[in-house]
Amino acid sequence: MPSFSLAALTALELAPPGLIDVAAACGYDHVGIRLLPAMPGGVAYPLMEDAAALRETIARLDATGVTVADLEVVAIRPETEIAAFSAFFEAGARLRARHVLVAAYDPDLHRFADRFAGFCEAAAPYGLTADLEFMPWTSVPDLATARRIVEHVPHANAGVLVDALHFDRSQSAIGDIAGIPAGKLHYWQLCDAPTERPTSTEEMMHVARNERMFPGEGGLDLVALAHAMPPNIVVSLEVPTVTLAKTMDAAARARRALSGAKGIFMAAR
Repeated sequence: MPSFSLAALTALELAPPGLIDVAAACGYDHVGIRLLPAMPGGVAYPLMEDAAALRETIARLDATGVTVADLEVVAIRPETEIAAFSAFFEAGARLRARHVLVAAYDPDLHRFADRFAGFCEAAAPYGLTADLEFMPWTSVPDLATARRIVEHVPHANAGVLVDALHFDRSQSAIGDIAGIPAGKLHYWQLCDAPTERPTSTEEMMHVARNERMFPGEGGLDLVALAHAMPPNIVVSLEVPTVTLAKTMDAAARARRALSGAKGIFMAAR
């Protein structure tokens, strides 16, 4: 059984200290912390700009034994300057985080690849990997594109991030996972969804950000995916359920996600 991380998006209403407490109470080993918003105006907790909140978060990590698996979300756009991430990296080092989620929002993939390589180089001294998440609506829409970029980055900390939902919606193939170079899968994200794929990009984005399903409660072939992924990397449970969150608290949702995930891995053995 792998170790599990409670992703920020599963309980985005919680600031990092509260997320850590819920993770510890529910039996998670790690958390993901959203320091930067996924989109302009989105919810995030920029601890690098709030020394007191950063200290409180570190104190909760120390008290609970929970560790930080990943930091979110670095969206690389045409205007992105890598030098602007120094405070982000420093906060990550203080949190003893391991990975950074990177998303591509630059239509010029040659420029993006250069910028991503620069980000990897800048993150390495802080002990952070840079993990490129492919999403159908971004400039890196599928596994094949992500793999091609990461293979050409001359830094050991560059990785590919597989999200179960995006993997299915991009129609990437299970067999392609075996072709990812050794050491380039650092962690991955697990959730479920209906078998039927959305008919529009807008619907796809809405579901991904707001209305996923707990592992084992939808129609994705998560058992095959779990069997194909490396067995010793962290599994981040990213299950935003905005509608359900109106009637079910974060701890109950986190427990349901973890129970479902464990069921998937038992079946994948």
